[in-house]
Amino acid sequence: MAVHVILGGARSGKSAYAEQLASASELAVTYIATAQVYDDEFANRIAHHQERRPKDWQLIESPFNLATTLKTQVKENTVVIVDCLTLWLAQCICPDCERPENVSWEQERTDFLNVLSSLKGSIILVSNEVGMGIVPLGEINRQFQDEQGRLNQSVAKLADKVSFIAAGLPLKLKG
Repeated sequence: MAVHVILGGARSGKSAYAEQLASASELAVTYIATAQVYDDEFANRIAHHQERRPKDWQLIESPFNLATTLKTQVKENTVVIVDCLTLWLAQCICPDCERPENVSWEQERTDFLNVLSSLKGSIILVSNEVGMGIVPLGEINRQFQDEQGRLNQSVAKLADKVSFIAAGLPLKLKG
């Protein structure tokens, strides 16, 4: 198994870099999209991502139960991109987001981290680095920032490679 975590800020080029790596592998690619569409502007963002991807890539939409999705999709001789961990986290903790009743962030996170190291195949995880700014106002915003930082640290510890993207340029942090 090879896990590559790609971190960076909004519009830094994280997803494009993940897609370049997947294409360069010359393996079959499965793209796991964690986003749910809540408004027209976000639908346009998703459309932009879709237009950029090759048509032969398999798309799986999985806003919840990411561990289960990974178990079924990650195989040897494939590359799986998860884009992105940040939206997955936000949807799991957001009190206004629609989610199944049985979904809790704590269980989602535990299941994901437990399954991650047992998979056979190449996985590229895209995640935002949200801890480089000020501490936000509002309890849910601080919870999100804290949980994102903890998730990124946990995933980076398990990963074989970690890259940080700024202005479209990758910086190798691990591996």
